[in-house]
Amino acid sequence: MGRTRVTLADVAAASGVSVTTASLVLTGRARELRISADAERRVRSTAQELGYRRNTLTAGPRAGRSQTIGFVSDTVASSGWAGDMVKGAVDAAYRHGFMLFVGESGGDPVVERTLVDAMGDRRADGVVLASMHTRTVAVPDGLYDGPAVLLNATPASRTTAPSVLPDEVQAGRSAARVLVEAGHDRGIHLIGAGPGMCDTPPHSIAAEERLLGLREVFSSAGAEVAGAQWCPKWTPEHGFAATAQLLRTHRPKALVCLNDRLAFGAYQALTEAGLSVPEDVSVIGFEDHPIASCMRPRLTTVALPHYELGAWAVKVLVEMVLRRGRGARGPMVHRVPMPVREGGSVAAPRG
Repeated sequence: MGRTRVTLADVAAASGVSVTTASLVLTGRARELRISADAERRVRSTAQELGYRRNTLTAGPRAGRSQTIGFVSDTVASSGWAGDMVKGAVDAAYRHGFMLFVGESGGDPVVERTLVDAMGDRRADGVVLASMHTRTVAVPDGLYDGPAVLLNATPASRTTAPSVLPDEVQAGRSAARVLVEAGHDRGIHLIGAGPGMCDTPPHSIAAEERLLGLREVFSSAGAEVAGAQWCPKWTPEHGFAATAQLLRTHRPKALVCLNDRLAFGAYQALTEAGLSVPEDVSVIGFEDHPIASCMRPRLTTVALPHYELGAWAVKVLVEMVLRRGRGARGPMVHRVPMPVREGGSVAAPRG
């Protein structure tokens, strides 16, 4: 259900003043027109308590579309990946004749709600709510007011907003096939999560879905997953520690690292143990993090398509805007393929 918007008349009635007085206070003209300090405090306090937002554009019925899209993300400036996602969204908006307004929340839900509301105040035709890493989100009330798409996010409660997500299950299948097609069917170990579906870091949608795809292909190919090292965080330090611990008792033929930073740590541990990649141990990762291209040999990895995710989210949103009030709804979940980036880290097992 949508929310009921608080009006200026609501604020005036609750404050015990006229609509004119309330308007003058909230537009910053109380002092010049000699409105009492008590009345000013009362109006401002009431407006805050009720959640009143002043429309920054001219009031009146909405005529047509504004040809603008709001894009609210938890990360923009601090990540190259986020920049790729925004670039994809900008390019797609331009191709469809829309302008994109971008806001960064820093992961703060209060800032996120404020940004979503601001996009609505500026009459954006729709809003993309984006997350840098796939997670479950509480959908801000403002997204119920018009077309919206969740990017790299799933809703914590029922909503009409569809989700655009990377196809992590297919990514797991792709990684497993790379190893199986190279001849690996024994001595395969997982670094970061597994072997069971419950053996994942808390709230990690990516871990669960990658494991699902891996297990499906390994099982159908008769390949044995010999073991797994669970990691609380997917960082190079944890990848190094997990691999070093594994090497104390096992000699793996292949490592599936649940992300590239874990793989970077695994490389270091293998080198310290006198083992080479891929001659002694094959390694495959996920995400195509910039660190993957710095590794020698270059890591084979399954890429997160950030540019394509941003472009797809805008495409879905534009279709919703153009279809608004007409025709059937589109799918609630859109999966964007994750391609394999070939490196030199996988080879046929020796011996």
